[in-house]
Amino acid sequence: MTFQSQTAIVTGAGIGIGFAIARQLARQGASVLLNDLDEKVAQQAADRIRQEGGRCLALAGDVSDVAFIQKMVDKTVAEFGKLTIVVANAGITIFGDFFDYQPEAFQKVVDLNLRGSFFLTQLAARHMRDQNEGGSILLMSSVTGHQAHPGLAAYSMTKAALEMLAKNLVLDLSPYGININAVAPGATQTERTLDDPTYVPIWSRITPMGRPATVEDISNAALFLVAPQSRHITGQSLVVDGGWTAVSPPPV
Repeated sequence: MTFQSQTAIVTGAGIGIGFAIARQLARQGASVLLNDLDEKVAQQAADRIRQEGGRCLALAGDVSDVAFIQKMVDKTVAEFGKLTIVVANAGITIFGDFFDYQPEAFQKVVDLNLRGSFFLTQLAARHMRDQNEGGSILLMSSVTGHQAHPGLAAYSMTKAALEMLAKNLVLDLSPYGININAVAPGATQTERTLDDPTYVPIWSRITPMGRPATVEDISNAALFLVAPQSRHITGQSLVVDGGWTAVSPPPV
């Protein structure tokens, strides 16, 4: 029970990687506030974790909204007594040709991926500083923050920026015993990729390890970085991609 007595916020956790992280944290003893934009999805995910014996509270809302972020932090502390772990997993991917990319799409990507992650980190870190027990913050990057990918100029920009944010905040957070890192997943099988019959064959062919990641592959890395035993690791980005960025063939 690595996370016994720990309390966590995991955003964008109704399905996919976020759910896998929240589920594993709860299985290992953490109390988890699970966020998703969709209230029904959030409640169903939290119910599933509770049915497995975990302690989990659902809170639906938009984590690009700073007022909602504050509500989420306050709710976690009110319900669980403290806040020691934050996983800023919520994000949005909008593909588009650079020459035709629309301001509305750009703003959505920046608001959720950057604004939401920045202010969740800020508000959570303020509380961690004040409670004086340290803490762990994890940002969700991507291999596209390391390698160019067709149609993802705006998205890739935000993911690279998150890795720089993790590095820069070492200066601000380390004096309070708070570590901050990023995970950069590669191609990962989630509910969103199930509808594409070419996804697994293509990524299995071009990934050196012979398959895309599972959500458990990513959540295992996430739990390693937010574990109390990993507090001396900070300002780092961990790529979990089966070796894809070492060779980087495009998915065609």
